[in-house]
Amino acid sequence: MVDKEKKKTAAEEKPVTKTSAGKTRPKPRRRVARRAETPPTRRLSVLFVTPECAPFATSGGLGEVAGSLPAALNRSRKTRMDCRVILPLYGKISDEFREKMKFLGEGRVPVAWRNQYIGLFELKKDGTVYYFIDNEYYFKRDGLYGYYDDCERFAYFSRAVFTAMEIADFHPNIIHANDWQSALVPIYQNSLVRKAFTRTVFTIHNIEYQGHYGKDVLESCLGLPEDQEYIVDFRGDVNLMKGAIESCNVLSTVSPTYAQELKDPVFSFGLDEIIRRNEHKLTGILNGIDVRTYDPARDPLIAANYSEKDLSGKAACKRALQEELRLPTRDVPMITLISRLVPAKGMDLIMHTLDGVLRNNDVQFVMLGTGNGEYENYFRSLQYNYPDKVCSMIEFDTAKSHRVYAAGDILLMPSRCEPCGLSQMIGCRYGDIPVVRETGGLKDSIKDCTLGDGNGFTFADYGAESFYHAVMNAVSRCGDKDKWEPLVRHDLSMDFSWRKAAGQYIQMYESMMEQ
Repeated sequence: MVDKEKKKTAAEEKPVTKTSAGKTRPKPRRRVARRAETPPTRRLSVLFVTPECAPFATSGGLGEVAGSLPAALNRSRKTRMDCRVILPLYGKISDEFREKMKFLGEGRVPVAWRNQYIGLFELKKDGTVYYFIDNEYYFKRDGLYGYYDDCERFAYFSRAVFTAMEIADFHPNIIHANDWQSALVPIYQNSLVRKAFTRTVFTIHNIEYQGHYGKDVLESCLGLPEDQEYIVDFRGDVNLMKGAIESCNVLSTVSPTYAQELKDPVFSFGLDEIIRRNEHKLTGILNGIDVRTYDPARDPLIAANYSEKDLSGKAACKRALQEELRLPTRDVPMITLISRLVPAKGMDLIMHTLDGVLRNNDVQFVMLGTGNGEYENYFRSLQYNYPDKVCSMIEFDTAKSHRVYAAGDILLMPSRCEPCGLSQMIGCRYGDIPVVRETGGLKDSIKDCTLGDGNGFTFADYGAESFYHAVMNAVSRCGDKDKWEPLVRHDLSMDFSWRKAAGQYIQMYESMMEQ
């Protein structure tokens, strides 16, 4: 008798038969949801599609946003919301979370000519439901991105989102996709799936990364109908972000200033014409931060707690970090840098100015971050040249970042471009006063305090001289305790929570449902 079952290839892996805790699970009955024939309930429901999410798997700002915005939306008292999050089940997600997941079901996902396995897991945390798409062939890897088959991986992820909705029997009013890794979600909604009564939002967190590929991926990965391939065509190649901008119902980004900057060729990395063509649906909403995680009054990761009412703990944090890093325990201004070491973060300005600041002033400098080898070597040499003033930590460690914020006085963020930025908000939260360039979310969140009641030090021109004067302005004021402490207390009292942003997102969602 001939066995009719085909042998599976590596790309068509078999479903896992055990849970992450090692328990055998019964084969679930597949859930098949019927296409809605009438409009769904007016209750606002959103599926937040993201390639990363804190605390499960994250590489930067998008993960922070995905880990806090949906929870803030669900806590809103103005509107009864059901915002759920979906992301890949990466190999790096810890057993601590896997053991709490519930297996919902399995199915198949078309990826061009392939037919791939999907398993769906659910985890409920702090009032928010998280879905995890399981496919070890695509996601059981050491990192999140940067692989030769990323286009195929995230084409799979985007198609799998729609299959996951059927398995979970969750049919939201709005699907909110984020950055190029989920750009195909609004494209597939328009060209292939056409899920009834569903609208899409696409948020640009950083336009520099667009999902740009050769045309061969049309057949090998995307699987779009031939008459829909034009939507991702851009200058003879495939551009996934361009397709999402054209396809989504609402286009958003992470600060009002960045929304305006995207229409300028200087900031748009080639997509300014596409942005301008779709500016009627463009909006910018400034991100917030998780103020429960970043709270110096309760933070367990820092040496001593403090608040705007009692700053004594901040001095203790500085002494503790100086001892940890073997710097002299002196009460001098501590300048800090917590950043990816890449050109967009203004590293060239720092390289042209910091030596002069250190040579001519009684200050200390502590940095934490990784990135381009040129910049890493610069900070290593800086520590070698100023061993009593500088500590360069070429790494990234979350607990260390909290300790640096808590110990620091002046935080450097001279970005060439910054869609939103979170570090300046965290800096204010810990009294590590930001020095920022007036761009993107930095301009929207930090106002110059030199002549008034601002919360930091700013400069407009992208040049070493302008940056140097802003840094020296901060250093000079830091030396005057009568002027510096009121600024620190003011910044500690600022509200950078998601409350305001969540209200703006809800307003945006509600207006979409009325269209």
